[in-house]
Amino acid sequence: MQKFNPVQMVLAFILMVLQFTQIQGGALQLDNSNFDNIIGNNELVFINFYADWCRFSNILAPTWDEAADKIKEEFPDEGRVVIGKVDCDAQSSIASRFHITKYPTLKLLHNGQASKREYRGQRSADAFANFIKEQLTDPVKKIENLDEIQNIEETKRTVIGYFENTEVPEYGIFRKVAINLKDDCQFLAGFGETVRSMHPPGESIIAFKAGMSKEDDAFTGDINSFDEVSIWATERCIPLVREITFQNAEELTEEGLPFLILFHNPEDTESIKKFTALVQQELADQKQNVNFLTADGVQFAHPLHHLGKSKKDLPLIAIDSFRHMYLFPDYSQAYVPGKLKAFLADLYSGKLHREFHYGPDPETTEEPAQIEDRSGDVNQAPKERPTTPPESTFKKLAPSKNRYTLLERDEL
Repeated sequence: MQKFNPVQMVLAFILMVLQFTQIQGGALQLDNSNFDNIIGNNELVFINFYADWCRFSNILAPTWDEAADKIKEEFPDEGRVVIGKVDCDAQSSIASRFHITKYPTLKLLHNGQASKREYRGQRSADAFANFIKEQLTDPVKKIENLDEIQNIEETKRTVIGYFENTEVPEYGIFRKVAINLKDDCQFLAGFGETVRSMHPPGESIIAFKAGMSKEDDAFTGDINSFDEVSIWATERCIPLVREITFQNAEELTEEGLPFLILFHNPEDTESIKKFTALVQQELADQKQNVNFLTADGVQFAHPLHHLGKSKKDLPLIAIDSFRHMYLFPDYSQAYVPGKLKAFLADLYSGKLHREFHYGPDPETTEEPAQIEDRSGDVNQAPKERPTTPPESTFKKLAPSKNRYTLLERDEL
């Protein structure tokens, strides 16, 4: 009689589960036991953060599994792409880690790093599959001759690498960074004899080039450190001052930072240059606290209307706190050193909100102003009736309630 072997039984059970999972197909269920291993060992991981009780999650679920099977069939190579799903009720620590505030949320991770842009395309299996195909397109364009470097478009922000060949480890790091930042920069790479004059033999070089600038900003850190190269490239590829459009407004609102916005005429490039220079010179240390943006004042006429302004008043500068909008009172004073920084400080301190309601803060501790009534009695001047600052208009461009189940802050 054959002896019972518990180890063999356990192995057989695991094999059966794996075979069943393969047969069933669909998205890979991610949890605390496999999450970090999966995102750390795959080029792309596309994740559906869902809740079983959410109606929109349940609508998406079969489509998501269908997309996972399509993508698995087209990209079967291990380490390339995984379509996963996270039950946020069961895996609350993972949900908190990725700041999930609505269901379902679709996030794309490149080499373990979450893309700042959520997927916002059509929610069909074919659309998801096409999106992944686009993401897996090689983000690095090969330099065929040096003239290509000289003819980079003025509007392009470009990271250029010079390597002996594609096998050197420095190129592998360069390519990983390119995958993460391809939406923000273009990446060019030259190899061997084509770029021999651009770097010493056997030594790889990475540099940043902004438009038609003749000066290259060369990377001087450890070229074999992914983290160092990634931080350096991110600082250059994602500008301090960005343009807000109807296409990117939703993702910008999701960053959760107030907007400091220059509204300008479409043809007015000079005010954009001045505003950008001012932010870089005086406000760069505030980039963790506020988004610096420019906006076409014709396209965004609605927020101007809320401020009591129109196209003829451009350019203007305003803050949208996602609660209210505050207009910088005199645009000509914005470029006086310290004025715009003080405007931001007044937002953080609550002064802007307070003054919109009750008028300017008293500059001194003098007695309240007095008035004489018709009877000859002297009375204190009554407080002004509180006013209401214009409501935020950009918060209305945040995620639609018709696409998601939104959570209150204390629900997750």
